[in-house]
Amino acid sequence: MRDLIDLIGRIFLATIFIFEAIDSTLYFDKTKLVMTEHGLTSSQNFLLYGAIFLLFAGGLMVLFGYRSTLGAILLLMYWVPVTFILHDFWNCPKDELREQSILFMKNFAIIGGLLMLAGKGSGRYSIKRLLATTRVH
Repeated sequence: MRDLIDLIGRIFLATIFIFEAIDSTLYFDKTKLVMTEHGLTSSQNFLLYGAIFLLFAGGLMVLFGYRSTLGAILLLMYWVPVTFILHDFWNCPKDELREQSILFMKNFAIIGGLLMLAGKGSGRYSIKRLLATTRVH
């Protein structure tokens, strides 16, 4: 049962990153506008392509359980700075304070999940385990 819960948790955790990668790709120009609003004006294309790569690569690695620790680290490289840049509730006007603090704490919880995954590994139901136990004759 524990292995099944690990698999379901990985699926749920990976979904937000893969969705964000797809969203950032489909709405590339709108994402660049959001970056500008938050002061990220230099090297936008490089940063955005890098973010999309980290989101897709890390999300798929976590989803399939192949090198999930590396996948979690790739996602943390994106998620930690974005959390502090986009959800800086301590700098927000009072009418945005509650929403931004909730989003910040949600992202903080996701960071905790990624750290747990990085420390624990992908579990029994993963591509890594499948490749390690499959014998080719």
